[in-house]
Order: sequence, then structure tokens, then C-alpha cells
Amino acid sequence: MRFPPRITRIGAAGALLSALLVGGTVTAGPADAAAASAGSVCYGDLPAQAHDTLDLIDKGGPYPSTQDGTVFRNRESVLPQQASGYYHEYTVITPGSPTRGARRIVTGERTQEDYYTADHYATFDLVDFGC
Repeated sequence: MRFPPRITRIGAAGALLSALLVGGTVTAGPADAAAASAGSVCYGDLPAQAHDTLDLIDKGGPYPSTQDGTVFRNRESVLPQQASGYYHEYTVITPGSPTRGARRIVTGERTQEDYYTADHYATFDLVDFGC
């Protein structure tokens, strides 16, 4: 199984592991708390089409939809609050759907987090590349 380059991202789990290994402490910031409330999903549990989308993001495209890569405004406020332009959305192909469907990957710039939604932004899961 090939893991995308995001496997090297430290994230909250990496910070916890690092702190445990060196005997430090971990404090969660507001973004960590919001991301935790969004839920999480193991990379291996994502549908194959989400893996394809993450690979396309790593390559910089080409994307299946002209709307891919556009700014996601987080109007639902499910993701941690960030400045406009922080999040971008990408289509996860839904087999048999004549439209873009409801599935998306939403990426964040600063910590390069990736979120998956199967229900058109009602809920999100932070993608965990370490499980």
C-alpha cells in the first residue's frame, strides 16, 4: 500500500507520541480541540476514490471538476475557524452519480490537515495517515 506524502505530518497524534517519548506534556490548542470534535478516520478506511483524490492533491492535479481547489469557506463552522482562504475543497468521485456527489476532501494550509466528508459538509473526519 502506498501512503501519500502526508504520512509525515506530525499532527496531534505525533505531538502526543513525541511528548511521551521525551517525557514532555501536551496541551491542545483551539484548533486541536475543534479538529478532535470533527472526528477522525483512518486513511485505510477511506473509499478508494478518496485515496485517488489525495493522490491528485499531492500531484497538483489534474482534477475532475473545475471547482476543485477552490476556497472552502467553512460556513457550517464544523471545522476549526480559520482566515478566509485557509481551506480548499476537492471532489471525491461518487461512482454512479451524474453530479459531483456529496463526498469531498477539504485541506487546510498551515498544518496541512485533510478532512473527509461523505455528506456534503454536514460532518467531517480528520484523515489519520498513521493508522
